[in-house]
Amino acid sequence: MQIKNYLIILSLASAFTLMPMQGFSAKTDTLHTRSAAMHKDIPAIVIIPDSYSASKSYPVLYLLHGYSGDAKDWTRVKALNELVDCYNMFVVLPDGGYSSWYLDSPVDSTWRYETYIINELIPFIDAHYNTVASTKGRAISGLSMGGHGALYLAFRHQDVFGAAGSTSGGVDIRPFPMNWDLPKRLGTYAEHPQNWEQNTIINMLHLLQPNKLALIIDCGTSDFFFDVNCHLHQELLYRNIPHDFIARPGAHTWEYWNNSILYQALFFHNFFRH
Repeated sequence: MQIKNYLIILSLASAFTLMPMQGFSAKTDTLHTRSAAMHKDIPAIVIIPDSYSASKSYPVLYLLHGYSGDAKDWTRVKALNELVDCYNMFVVLPDGGYSSWYLDSPVDSTWRYETYIINELIPFIDAHYNTVASTKGRAISGLSMGGHGALYLAFRHQDVFGAAGSTSGGVDIRPFPMNWDLPKRLGTYAEHPQNWEQNTIINMLHLLQPNKLALIIDCGTSDFFFDVNCHLHQELLYRNIPHDFIARPGAHTWEYWNNSILYQALFFHNFFRH
């Protein structure tokens, strides 16, 4: 059954790549939203479908960037505007700081990106655009650090998101105790092991219930995060948590993410339709 589902996803995503990409004109807003929690203005990019009408509400996909990136990173994906128009959904690109990991740091109170996304950015978007302001119309995904962030936020806030994804995500941070400024956000693994154990995705599966949160996870087979993603897949299977898992040839590169977003967007579109 899993193989059958995988082939359906593959064929549909492949079919999308053959669709004519002419006549799309999604619009882009660049915002600066105030974070009271961090006492600063934070940029975000909102991609609005060309079909946008004040008389209709639209689902929203939040896409999180990776380590050392910013809100503009996902705009390098050429198909993103076409996906927004084709699927009639908003895409919001938050700025998560160069190494926030999208959490409220237990060792540095100036980094409160979980609070920013959940309590400040999302209410701002819902207040200023015609969105489906419920779990039925709100999804989140991301790449690398953003893959961790998307699952982290979705697992902890299932009253906010109805679907979540990760592409090339850092879904278990413990094998990388010296990397990507993680010690700055969590403290060193040696001195603060509880911070690492409590904030790694693989140890948060107890928060899930079958069919409560729609999930898609993918990773390239040459990615340094491939093993931890496979482990996450196996743990989800063991716990009977339905999810889509895709492994394809590829590495931790924009070549891979330009392709993976097609699969992820289709998954979320199908979620929004139902």
